[in-house]
Amino acid sequence: MIRFFICFFMIWSMFLSPTMAEAASLDNSVAGKAEVKGIRVHVNGDKVRIVVDTTGEVGYETIVLSNPTRVVVNLSEAWLSPNVARATDIDSRFAKKIRVGQFDKNTVRIVVETSVGKNNYDVFSLTGGASPYRVVLDFGNLEKGSSGAKIKLPVQEPAATEPATAASSIPEEEADMGTLGEEPVYTPGLSGKKITIDPGHGGEDSGAIGPTGVTEKSITLRISKELQRILEAAGAKVFMTRTTDTEVSSKHTAANDIEELQARCDVANNSKSDVFVCIHMDSFSSGEAKGTSTYYYVKGTVASKRLADTVRTGILAQLGTDDRGTRSCNFYVLKHTNMPATLAEVAFVSNAGEEKFLNSDLGIKKAALGIFNGIKGFFDS
Repeated sequence: MIRFFICFFMIWSMFLSPTMAEAASLDNSVAGKAEVKGIRVHVNGDKVRIVVDTTGEVGYETIVLSNPTRVVVNLSEAWLSPNVARATDIDSRFAKKIRVGQFDKNTVRIVVETSVGKNNYDVFSLTGGASPYRVVLDFGNLEKGSSGAKIKLPVQEPAATEPATAASSIPEEEADMGTLGEEPVYTPGLSGKKITIDPGHGGEDSGAIGPTGVTEKSITLRISKELQRILEAAGAKVFMTRTTDTEVSSKHTAANDIEELQARCDVANNSKSDVFVCIHMDSFSSGEAKGTSTYYYVKGTVASKRLADTVRTGILAQLGTDDRGTRSCNFYVLKHTNMPATLAEVAFVSNAGEEKFLNSDLGIKKAALGIFNGIKGFFDS
């Protein structure tokens, strides 16, 4: 009997030992590391905020994956609490799902399925408060105008004291019409004219996102390709900064904002185009905002302002949108192109009605025809 109990104990010990070893290994793996103890999600009309609560400071790196678009955040020197849900669905047009897991013994990986571009997400850390250590992931229309309200703006040329990616409006009253250059002389008609069309955003940069998830980059590309078709049918030679959903810079996602915008300017300047037309969709935090506006460089030529005027009136005639006027600006792509240039905010993608219409085949055709008529009117007047 004694021999039986000795054998039983030896066999039991053999099964127990790995379990004890695993426990010791687990203790060693979490020693000195921060625990990821919870993930909170807040959703509103402007953005999705994901807050990762940890028990200590963690390092983090961000990776963007495509097809489908996912933002991956790796938290270093961290371990994942077994109480944290491994997958969470999100009811938002900015993000659809979060997945989290222990990627390796030192890294917790968070994957967010999202449709926003590189200018519309942010990852940062916070300390203090009820939960003293947090990593925050924001997704949505994050850029701000000078009023402090969330609004999508093309990148403006920075002042000397501003960071390179600053985007602040120039008040209308600062427009100095006396500095505009002389009007170039053109022959009437579109035949033989060289025109650069710049579909705003592209690739990882989605631009603004509408109430149902329609992206600005998709609408601007569709309008631009239809505009290219009808311009070429009229005898113009068209140069497109992009014809697919991609960045323009040869650096692609590694390019900073200025490098990406300069690549668009280079297409127009290197082709010695007669005019440059940049196509965007507007966006505002309130879904009530609507209408059409065009821009010209504040110290550009009279021809640039005239091009902005004719394009705006062409769009208005086709779409019947509210007239928000022709405005001066300091947008990079209008300052650094060597020919009359305008940027058109065709309509508001953040407005449900304008988003729906501009995402339709009829809306695309009418917007393109409006810009076409504006360009034609510029040369004919």
